[in-house]
Amino acid sequence: MAASDQRKIIPVADPAALAQAAADRVLARISAHNGRVAICLTGGSSPKRLYQLLANEPYRSKIPWDRVHWFIGDERFVPPSDSRNNMKMAREAFLDQCAPAANIHPIPTDTDPGECASRYANELKLFYGADRLEAARPLFDLVLMGVGPDGHTASIFPGYPAQAETERWVTGVPQAHVEPLVPRVTLTFPVLASCREMLFEVAGADKRAILTRVFGEESLPANLARSTGETVWLVDKAALPENVR
Repeated sequence: MAASDQRKIIPVADPAALAQAAADRVLARISAHNGRVAICLTGGSSPKRLYQLLANEPYRSKIPWDRVHWFIGDERFVPPSDSRNNMKMAREAFLDQCAPAANIHPIPTDTDPGECASRYANELKLFYGADRLEAARPLFDLVLMGVGPDGHTASIFPGYPAQAETERWVTGVPQAHVEPLVPRVTLTFPVLASCREMLFEVAGADKRAILTRVFGEESLPANLARSTGETVWLVDKAALPENVR
């Protein structure tokens, strides 16, 4: 499945404006058709404002919660009740109060990363209805992404085997490169790419250095991650590199 090389960078004023712009794009993707919708969430701190917006008006009443399914791009290998669990943050911010339980698809973390990766891959394939992804039929309507200080995205770290994985849909990551230093489970590039839109959210002056490297075309996971559809970066003014301004 070939990803598009095109990347659109949209500057926004601050984290509040970034969250609102992201919420508008989420709503637009949900409203684009009347069938079942699949959205792949991300963890970390960047999307929390977005998730809180979705739980409140004017967005909450505009989302047809019964036909939207919520997946997640990666998970830290900790129990669902652990504060470091990515889906726990999303659940607390909006999912548990808005989405039907059957429409929430967390990555399991109850055995070992490899086995849990296989189980989640099977769940994705069952939802998709096939074992092979088709370019004309994306798995996700929208994939939310972030970027770490080392250029990782999801739990695909620079130089790790997951960066080169092309066959498996989901893979275990025995050791993380950054805090928290716990094993991970992550969707792979081909599966993350199978979407109508991949949406990065990046905010804060502490992200400017790594964005300079990512936009400078280094072979970092956050630069390699592209959608077969549209790839969009929402970047606030503090994080935007000088050479992109």
